Amino acid sequence: MFGLIGHLTSLEHAQSVAKELGYPEYAHQGLDFWCSAPPQIVDSITVTSITGQKIEGQYVESCFLPEMLSQRRVKSAIRKILNAMALAQKSSIDITALGGFSSIVFENFSLKNHKQVRNVELEFERFTTGNTHTAYIICRQVEQAAAKLGIDLSKSTVAVCGATGDIGSAVCRWLDRKSNVENLLLIARNQERLRNLQEELGRGKILGLEEALPQADVVVWVASMPKGVDISQIPLKKPCLLIDGGYPKNLGSQLRQPEVYALNGGIVEHSLDIDWKIMQIVNMDVPGRQLFACFAESMLLEFEKWYTNFSWGRNQITVEKMEQIGESSVRHGFKPLLSF
Repeated sequence: MFGLIGHLTSLEHAQSVAKELGYPEYAHQGLDFWCSAPPQIVDSITVTSITGQKIEGQYVESCFLPEMLSQRRVKSAIRKILNAMALAQKSSIDITALGGFSSIVFENFSLKNHKQVRNVELEFERFTTGNTHTAYIICRQVEQAAAKLGIDLSKSTVAVCGATGDIGSAVCRWLDRKSNVENLLLIARNQERLRNLQEELGRGKILGLEEALPQADVVVWVASMPKGVDISQIPLKKPCLLIDGGYPKNLGSQLRQPEVYALNGGIVEHSLDIDWKIMQIVNMDVPGRQLFACFAESMLLEFEKWYTNFSWGRNQITVEKMEQIGESSVRHGFKPLLSF
């Protein structure tokens, strides 16, 4: 059985969907209440591959909210993710994806050092971040959407914002080796990591946002937006392909300019309807078939019976691993979202 650990985008969002999920007592509660709310299994899932294979899974709502990342509530954020992982393991789920901020909290706060959660000793091989499949899907979105818009990558400049992150660095490796991109612009806050990535790739220009974005034919955004940063007035090329790999996805609304085509990055469409209700509350256009690529990774691992933390640790994603999960993705009927 596969599992998905997820969360809602804000306190307001959480309150609005609590009643839909059968928890009316949560619907009017404030952040203090949500900080104490335990994780819940709120959905059972059936997925059918185009091969005919059928698998079962469960969705674990962690009750984590991004507002908990404030300094005063960080301990609540940590507790939420660890408790959700413990619940998944106790529920005999073989492989579980850490969706949204779950994997970021795990990495940034070194939760691998918190293996004991009450009476449960976490077995980390049961969990995957899903970042390998997410990076693969984003790269395929770049390639396929660029072709759709008439952007020739072999003559184009691609800017990767968040280049030193787990997904960002994997995207850079793929674009360097597989996509025949002419120029790579590397954007991130940590200059030392940027220089290390540049040295690893053997190319790539390190630039700031305001200098890089106007030069890019394609912008891949896989970073969190720093507080107080306004990019709405930065002029972009025409045409420009914008892949928004952040969460929640709101970059397109900030960069509304003529001939700028925003695509929700890291989203896949399945060839067959998925029997679940959870995607209806995260505003997917086609909730029966569209989902986050990180969630799809745990489904693929279940289809293949690869019970291992396929994506784990910071900057460990290789092009070979992306190709491996990509072949599985195609085999079972998943494809990159390409609707603007």
